[in-house]
Amino acid sequence: HYIRSSQVYFKNKLKLALIGQSLFGQEVYSHLRKEGHRVVGVFTVPDKDGKADPLALVAEKDGTPVFKFPKWRVKGKTIKEVAEAYRSVGAELNVLPFCTQFIPMDIIDSPKHGSIIYHPSILPRHRGASAINWTLITGDKKAGFSVFWADDGLDTGPILLQRSCDVEPNDTVDTLYNRFLFPEGIKAMVEAVQLIADGKAPRIPQPEEGATYEGIQKKENAEISWNWSAEVLHNWIRGHDKVPGAWTEINGQMVTFYGSTLLNSSVPPGEPLEIKGAKKPGLITKNGLVIFGNDGKALMVRNLQFEDGKMIPASQYFSAGETSVVELTAEEVKVAETIKVIWAGILSNVPVIEDSTDFFKSGASSMDVARLVEEIRQKCGGLQLQNEDVYMATKFEDFIQKVVRKLRGEDQEAELVVDYVSKEVNEMTVKMPYQCFINGQFTDAEDGKTYDTINPTDGSIICKVSYASLADVDKAVAAAKDAFENGEWGRMNARERGRLMYRLADLLEENQEELATIEALDSGAVYTLALKTHIGMSVQTFRYFAGWCDKIQGSTIPINQARPNRNLTFTKKEPLGVCAIIIPWNYPLMMLAWKSAACLAAGNTLVLKPAQVTPLTALKFAELSVKAGFPKGVINIIPGSGGIAGQRLSEHPDIRKLGFTGSTPIGKQIMKSCAVSNLKKVSLELGGKSPLIIFNDCELDKAVRMVRGMGAVFFNKGENCIAAGRLFVEESIHDQFVTRVVEEIKKMKIGDPLDRSTDHGPQNHKVHLEKLLQYCETGVKEGATLVYGGRQVQRPGFFMEPTVFTDVEDHMYLAKEESFGPIMVISKFQNGDIDGVLQRANNTEYGLASGVFTRDINKAMYVSEKLEAGTVFINTYNKTDVAAPFGGVKQSGFGKDLGEEALNEYLKTKTVTLEY
Repeated sequence: HYIRSSQVYFKNKLKLALIGQSLFGQEVYSHLRKEGHRVVGVFTVPDKDGKADPLALVAEKDGTPVFKFPKWRVKGKTIKEVAEAYRSVGAELNVLPFCTQFIPMDIIDSPKHGSIIYHPSILPRHRGASAINWTLITGDKKAGFSVFWADDGLDTGPILLQRSCDVEPNDTVDTLYNRFLFPEGIKAMVEAVQLIADGKAPRIPQPEEGATYEGIQKKENAEISWNWSAEVLHNWIRGHDKVPGAWTEINGQMVTFYGSTLLNSSVPPGEPLEIKGAKKPGLITKNGLVIFGNDGKALMVRNLQFEDGKMIPASQYFSAGETSVVELTAEEVKVAETIKVIWAGILSNVPVIEDSTDFFKSGASSMDVARLVEEIRQKCGGLQLQNEDVYMATKFEDFIQKVVRKLRGEDQEAELVVDYVSKEVNEMTVKMPYQCFINGQFTDAEDGKTYDTINPTDGSIICKVSYASLADVDKAVAAAKDAFENGEWGRMNARERGRLMYRLADLLEENQEELATIEALDSGAVYTLALKTHIGMSVQTFRYFAGWCDKIQGSTIPINQARPNRNLTFTKKEPLGVCAIIIPWNYPLMMLAWKSAACLAAGNTLVLKPAQVTPLTALKFAELSVKAGFPKGVINIIPGSGGIAGQRLSEHPDIRKLGFTGSTPIGKQIMKSCAVSNLKKVSLELGGKSPLIIFNDCELDKAVRMVRGMGAVFFNKGENCIAAGRLFVEESIHDQFVTRVVEEIKKMKIGDPLDRSTDHGPQNHKVHLEKLLQYCETGVKEGATLVYGGRQVQRPGFFMEPTVFTDVEDHMYLAKEESFGPIMVISKFQNGDIDGVLQRANNTEYGLASGVFTRDINKAMYVSEKLEAGTVFINTYNKTDVAAPFGGVKQSGFGKDLGEEALNEYLKTKTVTLEY
């Protein structure tokens, strides 16, 4: 029984006989039992090579009677012993979830409710045993399954229920099965049984019109014809993947093609490959084999299998025999021993697993591949293999070599070589990449130029970093374009993309201490703050957007119907392509995460330029992205100057979107270049002069703490885009507020950012410190009162005293311009003058953030409505979250980071209208 809304009611239950096999049969069995139906008998196939079928294994474990008949009839007549065994269980309904045997009609009709069968096609379109294959071979736009009542025809019985899904352009049997036919088929079988139990199951006769029958393809009939168009070729290859495999003759031997995708972009360069019968040679490229239809259009084949059963990546055709055997380390030997135990468990019929033992020739089936991959993941430290890895290395010794190469990061890809600068600091060894990261490899700038990145704590050189040239930018964009149009990333489903992003988030978290240390060295960020915010929020951002990957949706739209026509209009959200991202120096890794996570979740590839003065965490991020499994070219990092690398990105014709955080003047220049070049999409998060209004009815203690401790002004040394650039304090509490704030500031510890007790580290770089000191000099000259600070701290490095100015008038430089440093600018306003202070607060071209402190909720809501800013904080400040959109208005820019809205910055909307 089920309890819902305080009501108790019962569902009808049946006694079932399950006739079938496989993991699908096992899942249907388990789900039916969970729903309360009683499985009185399981009838499955005999053990193969000493291995029981998965359905038999789970049923025997539950104590359900299991019968393993090799066949049910001889010479057209039911075997008496078989029929007696079947009738002994007293089933009311036969459920056939996946059955490869012929079941006699007297058994089919024996139960009270007869028999129902699962079939992987929308009957009657494809009848027969290879229905799902023929769905693809014939180019159907819809796939699905039917649950029907068995009769004496071949899949001709009445329909009980059907479900359908769209066939994506590059779907295979595996993707359709995994995405829809398997999970939804299990649910449908359970639903069908319940409909029968409740007496609500329909019997819809199948029409003969449109009915087809195509039997299981034999290998000799799966040869490719080179007189077909590219689309027909693609459908033929993917329809035969993995069984029996579409093949052609190359260099005198049969070669089978797997992993076909239509090539909608330009044909990449490659080495010609003559194929018998083909009018045009194929091309072996770095992404696979390109072949051509008779219409001149192309498709990419990912894997090739030879007559001896060996499968290789198509890209390795000309170098297939060059791979050397690697010697195993002691740790790798332990992994190999664990895998041998896993093989022995699956191949229970094989006495001893030898190096020459072949996984499939020893009796393993496709369902065992999933088991092998999952067991290795569980027992070998999360090692993530793909099903194709098993097919490409079927012998045990070859499989172990593949696993070892995967562990070393060598599998199918060149090993990532990183030249580190290492430092013993913060009680750890910090290893920092310093070269450009282009197409999955760290490389020097093409012209060999470098520049020094400086530690602001003492002014010392941390290391020399590659200084990207125009040629390096162009190479990075070309790599990103190829990865988007031709690479694995463009073919990857959204959920797999999310898995990579989750893995990257995990790696950021696992390396958070090293990343926070690098951030402290390179940007002067206080280590404890870097752990929590710079790195902590980066981890949260990638996790948040990883979850969005498979939830990006369009919508259906009712449009005006011109009768008798019928129309369907829907929208699709699609990635833009190559995106450029230019980030500032105040939160080097966090700003990278805010923009790149949304960019990647949407399916784009990216070229990112970190700030010239803080490149190191971005380059460490690049290294971790390789460990996470991101394909080559998806992420590219080019350190260097804004004038060269940044300007080239804004002008590049192959970039479709540029996201920038920085100053308003540079943002204007970027926007102009983006418009003139190719009208690329732009989002800009620019300067700010965020007002914070403190009313006399506020919680004064909280306001003081928030301004000093929680960071309205001094958070991250004031190098904070939403820092409260100007405080408006009501006259009656002004003097008390200033006194309290100065008392708090005097308690702040200024010093080494790696010291856990430090509150305030060095400013980011020398030029910025000099600008801040000049800012303070200007304030004094204009007549503002310097209450505290305003000077450089007398110690090595770029340290500045936290500073407080009062008596700041609206015409002054301090009232109009952003300091971007630890400088509090305070203006007084008359008691009760709400509209007056709002007018003053809005009298700026900036509109990034704002804040108000008051106990009066009506006042708070009124002020929040009137403030011209992208964000308003009430009785708090600087409280951003990955789910809350962030961005400015007016000359603080446009577009959003974070939240669902950020995805729209990296997506385009396509409207599709059809008439039916």
